[in-house]
Amino acid sequence: MKDLSRRGFIAGGVAAGGAAALTAAGTGTAAADTTAAGCFPAPPAKDIRPGDPRYAELTARGYNGRFSGRPESVRLVHRADQVVAAVDDALRTGRRIAVRSGGHCFEGFVDDPAVQVVVDVSEMKSVHYDPRHKAFAIESGATLGEVYRTLYLGWGVTVPAGACPGVGAGGHIAGGGYGGLSRHHGFVADHLYGVEVVVADRPGRARLVTATRDPADPHHDLWWAHTGGGGGNFGVVTRYLMRSPGARGDDPTTLLPKPPATIRSVTIGWSWADMTEAAFVRILRNHGTWHERESAADSRYAPLSAWLILNHRANGRFTLVANVDGSLPHGAQLLDEYVAAITAGTGVRHEAEQATALWMKSTLTTDPYAGGGYPFKSKAALLRKAWTETQIRTLHRCLTSSGGEHQGSAVYLSTLGGRINTVPASATAIPHRDSLFSASYETSWWPGISGDEQLAWVRELYRDLYADTGGVPVPDAANGGAYINYPDVDLADPRWNTSGVPWHTFYYRDNYPRLQQVKARWDPADVFRHALSVRPPGR
Repeated sequence: MKDLSRRGFIAGGVAAGGAAALTAAGTGTAAADTTAAGCFPAPPAKDIRPGDPRYAELTARGYNGRFSGRPESVRLVHRADQVVAAVDDALRTGRRIAVRSGGHCFEGFVDDPAVQVVVDVSEMKSVHYDPRHKAFAIESGATLGEVYRTLYLGWGVTVPAGACPGVGAGGHIAGGGYGGLSRHHGFVADHLYGVEVVVADRPGRARLVTATRDPADPHHDLWWAHTGGGGGNFGVVTRYLMRSPGARGDDPTTLLPKPPATIRSVTIGWSWADMTEAAFVRILRNHGTWHERESAADSRYAPLSAWLILNHRANGRFTLVANVDGSLPHGAQLLDEYVAAITAGTGVRHEAEQATALWMKSTLTTDPYAGGGYPFKSKAALLRKAWTETQIRTLHRCLTSSGGEHQGSAVYLSTLGGRINTVPASATAIPHRDSLFSASYETSWWPGISGDEQLAWVRELYRDLYADTGGVPVPDAANGGAYINYPDVDLADPRWNTSGVPWHTFYYRDNYPRLQQVKARWDPADVFRHALSVRPPGR
């Protein structure tokens, strides 16, 4: 796993401005129906059980090799009515149900021994313009790479989603979604006009509901819950309808953001062999101070997004990648000024190289872990302020401890702010409108070994970083909580969360009671649930 921490590839894709965590297979058709391509009949749903050679393929799609499921049945569906039938059947027989889109859930929410039926929507992957809604329809099984390609080649538009082309739209959009274009265009959820969901709001029966952004829509609360409430909470999403707020008319080329044609990036690299603790502290303090000063939407540096990739010392080096729109006449100057600010006074050698790449080509950069299979543990936090010097020294200690067993260990820091933070926290279910960074603390290991040492490493790192607040990033002046698309069951475990603050406060903050009311209306029997799902009121 040398030089390949689980998301070490991110430097290449992100440097090109990638935003991938919303995916949909593109047909480019203008049809408004929900058949696979709008022209040909979809195949029948398949009830795939143990003994069928396809069963192993479908049950092994989970990205995290720590978990494996053995459901009684995998229902492979192609249309919304087939999803309704699958949910109806599970309700009638009293079997626990879960849904899988891209399969990239960090925890075992789908690969749970209690789950008896998995509804697999991966074949529902059409991306097309829906003239009836004057919006782009993205089926929930589509991948971000497919979404980007189809939207851009068909209409020259995109969505500001994440950096992993293989991630499914189903869970990504429902969790809010962010990526390389989010400082310019906000969360993906900010562009969600409508959502089509199979719900179980009536005893023993499922039905298909379309909910929109229109405040007069009687289903408006269900739309709101899908702007950051997370997947697996309220029903099975079959498709999303995307149109930016304020977009008018029926010209599809004007309804979503236009990505830059090219991305200009700079990659700054440091060798761990040259690094001292004092230099490491200075680099991260420079980085944090700069972003605290320049993260407003009206900053001269608002066009700049950056990703700090702190690989463990076992990988030899760590990097910082920043990019801007390649057409900006002063883009190279912005990047040069950024490099100078980050490297000032460090006293250690660094390498800095600028490059320009086509937006779509760089966005679709292959994820070497797209197939999944590696066991890993990911923990996350949203930061309203930069790490303190004490926290930076903790990072240095952990990133330089032990040896080759931590080749798959790293810390990632992505920039937020900008347009994201101009929206009220209650406007969408994702409340994190005051954070400057998204931090991920991760470790992975080879299949076949226990991973106990790696798990202990990442849990202790996280605990020590947030020692002043019970081992977790309790929302306060410095911390924003956590991001539901990076779920971590440790937040619900008093062994690791000693703060006394419930897990849902980290993910939803003040929006949780409203999400509970949506849950009570649309899933009163708590059919759709997992270890960190929204609970009905009183539970």
